[in-house]
Amino acid sequence: MSNNDYIIEVKDLTKQFGSFTAVDHISFEVRRSEIFGFLGANGAGKTTAMRMLCGLSYPTSGAGTVAGFDVRKEGEKIKRHIGYMSQRFSLYEDLTVLENMELFGGIYQVDKKTLRERARHMLERLDFYEERNTLVGSLPLGWKQKLAFVVATIHKPEIVFLDEPTGGVDPITRRQFWEMIYQAASEGTTIFVTTHYMDEAEYCNRISMMVDGKIKALDTPANLKKSFNAASMDEVFRILARDAQRGD
Repeated sequence: MSNNDYIIEVKDLTKQFGSFTAVDHISFEVRRSEIFGFLGANGAGKTTAMRMLCGLSYPTSGAGTVAGFDVRKEGEKIKRHIGYMSQRFSLYEDLTVLENMELFGGIYQVDKKTLRERARHMLERLDFYEERNTLVGSLPLGWKQKLAFVVATIHKPEIVFLDEPTGGVDPITRRQFWEMIYQAASEGTTIFVTTHYMDEAEYCNRISMMVDGKIKALDTPANLKKSFNAASMDEVFRILARDAQRGD
């Protein structure tokens, strides 16, 4: 199950907790440098699926590779080749902006000289270098989210997983965050993103929609809207989720 064009390949991936099937035989591929949207209501199974892809949880059955590593056997290797930004971030609020970058760069074994150069470049691009010695705890939410993305990509991973990265911020900050995503993708990083904002689905190259642990649709936003005769991704989602048994 290998194709150099794909950085993620999944076949019949399943996760059960006792008699409950959280993820039910899902299959898909993600191309290199693609922005891949992984959508579904709360309870649909998308976070459980993402945890398996990140090497944080092992599947009950099925197969898959991420960056060439087996999700069933090589979780630790997967972790070293990806970036991950959770809904709750992973920043230390009692450390400065630069100290957070140095800490996470060190975890991923980026040498100090390279790390300093990358940190300066990334912060200058955000027009945020002057705040490098500011404690993260004093930053506005939007800046924390942008910094969390920078930290998740400081080691230049092949793929970065973003779990609801824009939750709770204003539309302008959300747009700025997506500009960062586009920039990373243009530089060769694959983006795997979950979101409950259906307008953000329009920004993805392709979209997978999960309902009750299964993938119910997978295509480009334009093709999905055409297939479901829908004016927006929100309308597509409502059509697919109409018969959902699980949810909020």
